Amino acid sequence: MAAFPVTRIYADAAGTTHFQDGVIELADGGPIGLLSDPIDTDRVIFRSTDAGYDYDWHPAPRRQFILMMSGEIEIEVGDGTVRRFAAGETVFLEDTEPPGHRTRNTGAVPRYSVFIQTDAPVPFRPTEPAP
Repeated sequence: MAAFPVTRIYADAAGTTHFQDGVIELADGGPIGLLSDPIDTDRVIFRSTDAGYDYDWHPAPRRQFILMMSGEIEIEVGDGTVRRFAAGETVFLEDTEPPGHRTRNTGAVPRYSVFIQTDAPVPFRPTEPAP
């Protein structure tokens, strides 16, 4: 079955944040391509951040997807893991309580991204076990 790759950021029972790679399953949508099941959303936010953006530890304001449109970011989670995300990648943030994660732009250009906020169930299927 086809799938859309997503990296999840979540907090464990102790409040430490982690990355988890996974997917959202896609099914045959006929001539328009492969589609996921719909996910109800509340808000969509378009964002631009300067090349020098460096935001210290913070939780996500809500459960939200970040769709990277251009630029590159580096995210650090509470277990010490640091990963980079570039245009075309999707991150699903569920770390809505402090301490959260750190984020900084890594390139010399502004970053454009889209935030899609939801309280609905998300059909995220891990492709690796949780740490």
